[in-house]
Amino acid sequence: MVAAVSAAGAALLRFGLQPSVKYLVLSCLLPVAWVIVLSIFGSYDARFIGTGSDEFRKVLNASWSLTAGLALLSYVANDELSRLYLLISMLAVTMLDLVARYKLRKRLHRERDAGRSMSAVVAVGHETAVADLITELRRERYHGLEVVAACLTGESFATEVAGVPVIGDLDDTPDVVRRCGAQTVAVLSCPEIDGVRLRQLAWELEKTGTDLCLAPALLDVAGPRTTIRPTAGLTLLHVDHPQLSGPLQIMKDLFDRCAAGFALALLAPVMLFIALAIRFSDGGPALFRQTRVGKDGGTFQMYKFRTMVVDAEQRLAELQERNDLDGVLFKMRRDPRITPIGARLRKWSLDELPQLFNVLLGEMSLVGPRPPLPAETERYADHVRRRLVVRPGLTGLWQVSGRSDLSWDESVRLDLRYVENWSFALDLLILWKTVSVMFRGSGAY
Repeated sequence: MVAAVSAAGAALLRFGLQPSVKYLVLSCLLPVAWVIVLSIFGSYDARFIGTGSDEFRKVLNASWSLTAGLALLSYVANDELSRLYLLISMLAVTMLDLVARYKLRKRLHRERDAGRSMSAVVAVGHETAVADLITELRRERYHGLEVVAACLTGESFATEVAGVPVIGDLDDTPDVVRRCGAQTVAVLSCPEIDGVRLRQLAWELEKTGTDLCLAPALLDVAGPRTTIRPTAGLTLLHVDHPQLSGPLQIMKDLFDRCAAGFALALLAPVMLFIALAIRFSDGGPALFRQTRVGKDGGTFQMYKFRTMVVDAEQRLAELQERNDLDGVLFKMRRDPRITPIGARLRKWSLDELPQLFNVLLGEMSLVGPRPPLPAETERYADHVRRRLVVRPGLTGLWQVSGRSDLSWDESVRLDLRYVENWSFALDLLILWKTVSVMFRGSGAY
């Protein structure tokens, strides 16, 4: 549909109501060619539809390839195509396809949140690993996977795991798949499953067309950092180091500073209005300065619009027992220190706008883990200190995944996932989602 609309629109804009026969034929063939190229690049593969950026990347790759193919065909046939027609049609079909897929993805996510359009999964592994998988898939239902049965390895007498029935062990997996009508088997890392048994399981599942997914022991490492390397008859998973330095980080710094400067110029009237409103509300200062920990443990002064009473820091000790989080952070859903205007600013995250100055100075980034207090970092476990190898951010992965509604452990897990898998594409995705989260105003207090 989008290809037909794009081809017709390009012909109309380029040639008006009287296009030549060649372009009429080309406009009819373009939708067919578009579908074929998308299929070749795997854009209709159910594994990529609805989750991640691979679906959109495949559309872009298909667009570049079809454009290059049409240009090459025109050159070989010595029959020059209108560059304007080609430009309009390919840009239009690419953008319309991406927008349509984004809209359909949101509808699919709503379906999955309601428990529909889910793929049944049989989980195989140790009890604790299976329980963790069930918890993660229930938290992020947009992936479309629902564990309906478990096959436990090792010594376990459990009859259910996290509410999911245990129906057998590893050897029973093919029968369990048939009984449950599962479409996927998720095998979790455990010593009982060696290469021979895994290969036998794959052969059994091949007969029913059931997907087989393997969960490596290395957690929170995304696809771009992993490659398969066959060596001496073995299939090795090669893991690249995260991109924590080098030219890409320099480009990230330049992008952050330029974007922050532009945002400050654009939002200057709004920030001035907020500052005056805070100043006139109780006579206190408009800005709040606080020492925070930045990259590699260095400290800096972070700026925010003041949302609490002037003596909020002195009153913190008496409120520690009412902490709503289970970790080193302090958060209260109804903090009595928050002013009426501060509550509105927090709801829409407008109190964070002065941190654009920190980004402009290079102390913070637009995207990254939130900057902690020195007292918080003193309580960090060793693995949590990994958050400090990058500059803290104005927004981050956990801010767009639940904000203050997340537990401390979940926040740490998301921050470490960002550090390990940073890319420009991930930054842009988080910035895009941040806008949506700000308008919803959920999870902020």
